[in-house]
Amino acid sequence: MADETAPWQMSEYEGFEIHVRPSLKDPPGDAQAPAAAANNRYTYVGYVCHPGADPAIPGHTVPFHADGEESFANQDDAIYEAVHVGRSIVDGTHPDLTVLPLVTGGV
Repeated sequence: MADETAPWQMSEYEGFEIHVRPSLKDPPGDAQAPAAAANNRYTYVGYVCHPGADPAIPGHTVPFHADGEESFANQDDAIYEAVHVGRSIVDGTHPDLTVLPLVTGGV
């Protein structure tokens, strides 16, 4: 399976769902990556939501992603870090993101 179509993985935490998807940081054919360099580093995207929320509806999720320079040696490491970030959002310890709009908005 190609990394850009890797399935979303979900974990439940404190009454929320954390959805994450790992991907190659510089996929083959990326104009930014040198053609001769084989880059097998991974990154991730994710979102936190209430169980059963529709991520296509604005305001139903709190999206997040790896910092621009951050990368991981393999998919498992990327998933582990993404889930950790998702948990920090739920716990209220993330410096920039919170689930408060999901809770106060009734979504």
